[in-house]
Amino acid sequence: MSGRADSDTGPQTVPEEAERIEGAVPHEKDIRADQDRDQDPAEDGDTEDTEDTEDAEDDAEEPREAARRARWTAAGAGALLTLAGLAASLLRLAGPAPAPVAAAYAAGGAVCACAAFLGARGRTRRALWLLIAGVMVMALGDQFD
Repeated sequence: MSGRADSDTGPQTVPEEAERIEGAVPHEKDIRADQDRDQDPAEDGDTEDTEDTEDAEDDAEEPREAARRARWTAAGAGALLTLAGLAASLLRLAGPAPAPVAAAYAAGGAVCACAAFLGARGRTRRALWLLIAGVMVMALGDQFD
C-alpha cells in the first residue's frame, strides 16, 4: 500500500467487521435524506427547482474561480519574490558581502521568476514547488553571509 493520500484502496477488514462498521455509522446520503425529509419546503418559501439551478450555477463557477485565484496568487507571489531576490542581490553586491551571496539571491529570484511565469500559465503546482526552491536558494545565500 502506498503512502499516497488519494489512493482508492480502503483499509483491509474482515467482511464481518465491515458489516458491523457499516451498520454502526450512517452514510452521508442517509443523513442528507433524513434532513431533507425533516425540512418542509413551504417553510423556506423557495421551491426545489430554484435551489437546484442555483447550486448547479455555483458548482460550475466555483472551480473556475478557484483556478483563477490560484493563477493570480502564484503569479503574484512569484513576481514579489523575484523582486525581493533581485533587490537583495543588488544590496549584497553594493555591500561587503562575498559574491556567492549575491549570486544565490539572484539565482533564487530567477527561479521565482520562472515560477511566476508558470503560475500565470496555469501550472500552479509546479509554480508552487519552484517558489519553494527559489526561496530555499535565497536562504542558502543568506547562510553564506
